[in-house]
Amino acid sequence: MTTTVRLPLRVEQTLAEYCVEHRKTKSEVIVEALEKLLTTGQKPKKTAYELAVEAGFIGCATEGLGRSTDIKAQVKAAIRAKHKR
Repeated sequence: MTTTVRLPLRVEQTLAEYCVEHRKTKSEVIVEALEKLLTTGQKPKKTAYELAVEAGFIGCATEGLGRSTDIKAQVKAAIRAKHKR
């Protein structure tokens, strides 16, 4: 099966250097890398959101939460207080 992948220039250059050093084709190296990734069960890196949830940053604030109109009113009041005429 043929699959086309666009590689960033730096990755393509590194791949080419690796292939020359190890006397392998790009296809061989890519297949080996994918097999290793898929058989070891490695999970992709977590997103920033997932890390924040694990650390307890998401959902930790309950004070001041409300409807968007409440937030708008709070922002307007803060701006008016800062810029009194």
